[in-house]
Amino acid sequence: MVTATFRFYEELNDFLRPERRGSEFSMPCARDATTKHMIEAFGVPHTEVELIIVNGESVGFDRLLSDGDRVAVYPRFESLDITPLLRVRERPLRVTRFVADAHLGGLARLLRIAGFDTLYRNDYQDRELADIAIREERILLTRDRELLKLRGITHGCYVHAQKPARQLSEILARLDLARSVRPFTLCLECNAPLKAIEKAQALEHLPPSVQVSHEHFSTCDLCGRIFWKGSHWKRMRQLLDEAIRQGGNGSAEKSQS
Repeated sequence: MVTATFRFYEELNDFLRPERRGSEFSMPCARDATTKHMIEAFGVPHTEVELIIVNGESVGFDRLLSDGDRVAVYPRFESLDITPLLRVRERPLRVTRFVADAHLGGLARLLRIAGFDTLYRNDYQDRELADIAIREERILLTRDRELLKLRGITHGCYVHAQKPARQLSEILARLDLARSVRPFTLCLECNAPLKAIEKAQALEHLPPSVQVSHEHFSTCDLCGRIFWKGSHWKRMRQLLDEAIRQGGNGSAEKSQS
């Protein structure tokens, strides 16, 4: 056995037992224990970690711990560019795409409304979610910290908030996505791209009141649904605007309400 001293910073403390939050603590480790093994043993999913410093040196998840090591573990940096440092992931994802677990259906719909490719089914199994995230290079969204610990997952987010609107604000802020929002470009049911359609082509599928009051429509080729800027669109637009405002300020709170 070896003994190392650990210190977790910022929101990573939310995953720790109360007596370990915000302070250094020492812990016996197996001789073949890696930084990843110990970090997750404390309850912190590796996908939440952006930087590990051991004895003043930036290291990866595979660093074997030695007796007397001092380990500092950091989440994503919001205002400090650490690009020159060794990161725990080899590279960022080229395209921001998500897969959401069964408890995040509301968030998945809002992300689609915001224009982010988001896979969701309420019957995905944990291993299936992990395989999709790995195979398709998607960010796994979940409120199950154990799911984020599965082998092979490199990009994931533990969602702190409980209500979908707050969850959307949280994701936009954490991943700095406010400027990447492309509202109403994806079908909120199918996740397929929407395209404009002439009113004449949509007319027979529209309620009489909509036939009179609206001129612009879009459709999903996959499910055939037709969309227009009605009262639901206005409510969603207001919700998105507020999420973008909070996300752009980086001020989305990790509310449990």
